[in-house]
Amino acid sequence: MRSQNCCSACDADPVAPRLRAEPPMKVLIREATEGDAAAIELLTMVAFMRAEHSRHDEHQVIASLRQDGALALSLVADHDGYVVGHLAVSPVTLSDDSPGWFALGPLAVGPGHQRQGLGTRLAQAALATLRERGAAGCLALGEPAFFRRLGFAVEPGLVLPDVPASELQALAFGDRLLPLADVAYHPAFGLG
Repeated sequence: MRSQNCCSACDADPVAPRLRAEPPMKVLIREATEGDAAAIELLTMVAFMRAEHSRHDEHQVIASLRQDGALALSLVADHDGYVVGHLAVSPVTLSDDSPGWFALGPLAVGPGHQRQGLGTRLAQAALATLRERGAAGCLALGEPAFFRRLGFAVEPGLVLPDVPASELQALAFGDRLLPLADVAYHPAFGLG
């Protein structure tokens, strides 16, 4: 029987997972199930443990989104039954009442599985799903270089109070125009 840890690397030591050199792994990107909640929480804590840009509460953000029914999409990277990556997507509110906008994140990949493209695969899958569902666009906070590769750009017309303009990035789907509006994330994020 598998443990509640996020991945096989965490079975030995969930606080300081060992890094392993492995051949490219076969990973299934799928929607999370209720049974994944504990693994997602542990994975997220471990992934952000040493992150300087983090308040180290990302696992609580995800739990609050789940509890409030505010997870529009929750994707996991599944490697042989272990959750090795996770991406949450939640709706955002825009002051001009533009519908169909979402926030990407938190995004977590286990330390033993980083730098293998899993974060990119999770984000691409989430963006494709949002497009299929008719979303207007998506916002992201985080590494500009990462999100730029996915088509995001800093948009000065979108304002997230108390967050530097250079940190909020947006991607409109199709031929939609980016709105000029203040942005409100779910209260779980503690922004604004």
